[in-house]
Amino acid sequence: MLTVSALCTEYVGEHGQTIRAAHEVSFEVPLGKLFTLLGPSGCGKTTTLRSIAGLERPRSGEISVGGEVIYSSSKDIFIPPNRRGLGMVFQSYAIWPHMTVFDNAAFPLQVSRKSIARREIQDRVHRVLKVVALDEMADREATKLSGGQQQRLALARALVMEPPLLLLDEPLSNLDAKLRERMRFELKRLQRELGITTVYVTHDQSEALALSHSIAVMNGGRIEQLGSPREVYERPRNQFVADFVGSTNFVRGRVNGADAASGFYRIGSEIGELKARGVDSLKSGEEVVLSIRPEDIELSESRRDGENVYQATVDQKVFLGEFVDFQVMIGGRSVQSRAHPSLRTPVGANLYVRIDPEKCVALKASGEWAYE
Repeated sequence: MLTVSALCTEYVGEHGQTIRAAHEVSFEVPLGKLFTLLGPSGCGKTTTLRSIAGLERPRSGEISVGGEVIYSSSKDIFIPPNRRGLGMVFQSYAIWPHMTVFDNAAFPLQVSRKSIARREIQDRVHRVLKVVALDEMADREATKLSGGQQQRLALARALVMEPPLLLLDEPLSNLDAKLRERMRFELKRLQRELGITTVYVTHDQSEALALSHSIAVMNGGRIEQLGSPREVYERPRNQFVADFVGSTNFVRGRVNGADAASGFYRIGSEIGELKARGVDSLKSGEEVVLSIRPEDIELSESRRDGENVYQATVDQKVFLGEFVDFQVMIGGRSVQSRAHPSLRTPVGANLYVRIDPEKCVALKASGEWAYE
């Protein structure tokens, strides 16, 4: 439905230097799916979204929506944003304070280049306000809405045009934590029910994991990894992705050799020899970094059968309600684990650690992670 090919966008910095905001960015979004551009500030995600919207003119590449090319450097095509017919919701909702909820939602139809009958405008606005659960507030002044209601109104205003593609730029960042979590479910429900193709920009990895059919993790203007939420979380391609998406333990090591199981290796590490899954093909003697999520380090007071089992000592623990964060020492190396509150092993006591080889991911090491 949406195809972005080899997109490059540049701008001139404060000192006259050329800054590549997006470089060789390519991805496809199938019809009816929600695709997220995830990354830290300055990674190029918003620039990519604005390029799709027509608010930025890229230096090179091609963008097409529904088979229609809306930008192409090689074909010298640039359709202006007002003619692309796309819906967009910004971080600031830009609600008109002097208008009612109904008038805010109706505004895009009233100023449309196409002549739309008053009756049709009323029908479309009431239909979309019902979808976002604001139909009973149609006559209310927009300034009297809560933050979550304003977010839904901004979404209604984008949906009322029935766009082929919806672009969302950090739409939940101005909400408090509880409301943001609730609105994630609301957005997911709306997107699934309406089946609208959506590109979502966020720096919040929890949002990306909760909402997306697929995710592109960006850094320095490039896509570091593209895949499903589970693939990105459980099979990070490099240290940046592993570190940015969720919490992880990085353990330095060196490849001792391939394991009998295909795709697995024996890794000599700071905590002993581990069996780990390799993201890439690895050679004996090669330096690696193991990424191990806290929830994948199983703790128990009795020794378990299986591989990657070690004795450890509880160094610290923090009770967080539905789980307890443990810092445990394994052979002089501290790692973080996450356990059920029923595990009450005191600080200073011994217990056993088991790390599932499937969840122990070996990544090629950068220089700063050299294993000594």
